[in-house]
Amino acid sequence: MKNYLNVLGLILLGSLVISCGDEKKNDSEESLAENEAETAEIKTNPLKEVYWGDTHQHTGNSFDVYLFGTPNSTPETAYRFAKGEEVVSPTTGEKWQLSKPLDFLVIADHAELLGSIALMYKDTPGIADTKTGKTFLEISPEPEEEGMQKIYDIINYAAFDQPNDANLTSKDLIGDFGGDKVRMAWEANIETAEAHNEPGKFSAIIGWEWTSNNGGANLHRVVFMPQDGDVAKQFIPYTALESDDPESLWDWLDETSARTGADFVAIPHNPNISIGLMFPEVRLNGQPIDEAYAKQRMKWEKNVEITQIKGDSETHPALSPNDEFADFETYDFALTPDGTRPDPTMADYVRTGLMRGLELEKKLGTNPYKLGLIGSSDSHTGISAVEETNFAGKGQHDATPEQRPHPTGLGSSKGWDMGAAGWVGVWAKSNTRQDIVDAFQRREVYATTGPRITLRFFGGFDYSEADANGNNMVQTGYDKGVPMGGDLKNTDGKAPTFMIAAMKDPDGANLDRVQVIKGWLGADGKSKEKVYDVALSGDRKDGSEKVGNTVDLETGKYTNSIGASELKTLWTDPDFDASQRAFYYVRVLEIPTPRYSLLDAI
Repeated sequence: MKNYLNVLGLILLGSLVISCGDEKKNDSEESLAENEAETAEIKTNPLKEVYWGDTHQHTGNSFDVYLFGTPNSTPETAYRFAKGEEVVSPTTGEKWQLSKPLDFLVIADHAELLGSIALMYKDTPGIADTKTGKTFLEISPEPEEEGMQKIYDIINYAAFDQPNDANLTSKDLIGDFGGDKVRMAWEANIETAEAHNEPGKFSAIIGWEWTSNNGGANLHRVVFMPQDGDVAKQFIPYTALESDDPESLWDWLDETSARTGADFVAIPHNPNISIGLMFPEVRLNGQPIDEAYAKQRMKWEKNVEITQIKGDSETHPALSPNDEFADFETYDFALTPDGTRPDPTMADYVRTGLMRGLELEKKLGTNPYKLGLIGSSDSHTGISAVEETNFAGKGQHDATPEQRPHPTGLGSSKGWDMGAAGWVGVWAKSNTRQDIVDAFQRREVYATTGPRITLRFFGGFDYSEADANGNNMVQTGYDKGVPMGGDLKNTDGKAPTFMIAAMKDPDGANLDRVQVIKGWLGADGKSKEKVYDVALSGDRKDGSEKVGNTVDLETGKYTNSIGASELKTLWTDPDFDASQRAFYYVRVLEIPTPRYSLLDAI
C-alpha cells in the first residue's frame, strides 16, 4: 500500500545518550548574545517554543532549477510563500498557499554557477561572451527544454572533469561562471533575505548549498549562518567546483569563520543516495578516518537531513530487517552518470551512520557521526510545498499529477517516487536568526515528514512519574536532565529514564504510537539496534496489534476515530548496560493517512 498511503506520517528525533566517557555540559539554558533593544520587543520563552522551517529551498538562481524549466522562481516568491502568503506557483502558474506559515526559511541555492544561467540568457557581458557562455548559447539560444537539458548534462559532467559533448572542464566553469561572477546573485539573495527577516516573527536565514557529487555520490551540504548581510557579503560561497571533498569545505569554513566571525552550520542532506560515502570509514583521499577528521566534522556538522523529497534516509529493510516500519518512502535512485543504483547495505542511512559512529568512537576517542536529526524539502520549485494535500513536487518535471508517471530528470526516478517531506522543528527561545541557529548547534531539533507534531524528549537519571505527568514537565526536564540532542554521562550504573510527550498536529491525524530506537556497541565492538514501542494509542498492550486504518481509497478522506491526540510516557531502558556506549532517538507514528499519489489518482 506504500504507493497510496502515507502509512507513517512519522517524526524522527535525534538524541544521543552516552553511557560512559567525558561529561558534556548541558548548554540548553545558556544565555544567548542578543541585541538589547531588539530583544525587548521579541517574544521569548526560556523553556522554548517549537518553530517550524525549511533549510533546503531552491530558486531559479540554482542552475538546475533554471535549466529544468523554472526560471521564474525567485527568492522573493519563496519567502512570501513560506510566510503564508498566496503566490503564483512558478511551476504551474496557479495560485498556491501553505495551510500554515513557516517560522523560518533558508534559501539554499547551489553555490556552483549561482545565478549565472539567468545572467547568460540576459546577455550579460563577462558571462554570455565567455567560452562557456558561447557554448551554451549555441546549444540552446533560447531557454527551451531540450537544449537546457543538454546544458544540464554537460554541467554535471564538466563539473567533475568527465568527458562531455562540449569539452568543458571545471576550470572553464569556475572561470566563466564562478568566482566573482556569482557575487551579483549572492548579494541579491542577501538583500532579499534582509528585507524579509522580521525578528520575532519570521527568520530569513542566509545560506547556500555546497553540491559535491563525487562519482555520482550525493555528498551535498547545506550551509547557513545566524549573522546578517554585512557578514555574508564578506565572502562568496565555497563551491564543489573548487573541491568536492568535504574536508576542503570544513577548511574553508574554519578560515572564513575566523576571518569574518560567521558561525556556520553545515548539514549533510539525504545520505540515502550517497553510495556509501556519507558516513565512511575511509576518507575521500584514501586515508582512514582519524581523530582530527572526527573533531573537525563534529565542529561543523552536528545534524543530518534524515528526510526530504528524495526519500527517507532513516533506515532501510536491508539494514534493519526487524524494523517493520523501515520501508518508508524508500528512494533507491542515485545521480550516477551510468544509472547505477545505490546499495542499501552500504552506510547510506542515518541509523547505520549513528551506529558506525559508536564503532569509530571506540577506536578514535571521538564520534564523527553524533548527529541531531532534521527534515527539509530540497524543493526545486521555488516554494516549500510539501504537504500531502498540497504537494508541488520536486521540480518542474513532476509538478502536476499528469507529469508524475514520467521521468523527473534525476536518474531513472519518476514523479511518484518522490516523497512529500519534510520540515524541521526547532526548540528555541525566540524566533530570531541567532536563537534558531543556536538550536541547531545544540541539536535541539527534530525531523518530520510533514505533520507538525509537537515533540518533547528529555533524558536523565532522576525523573519520576510525577515529573512526567506534572504541570512542570518541561522545566523539570531541563533541570534534572538534558533535552533532545543532549549527552548523558552515567556515573553509577543507573539506567537512564526518558520523558517523552508527543501531541498531534492540530490540523492532522491522530497518533498511533511512540517508539524509541536504540543503538549500542556490543562487547565484540560491533554496533546493534533495537526498536521499542514505549507508548501505544488505545488500550493496546502489544505493538504488533495495528492501530487500524480509516482511509477511504475512493475519496481520499480519513477520520480521527482511532489513535490518540497525545501520547506521553516515562520510559527506562530495560536492557541498559553501563559499560556500553549507546544512542537513543524517538520515532512518532501517525495513524494511516492518504499519500499525495492517492489524491492524484482520485
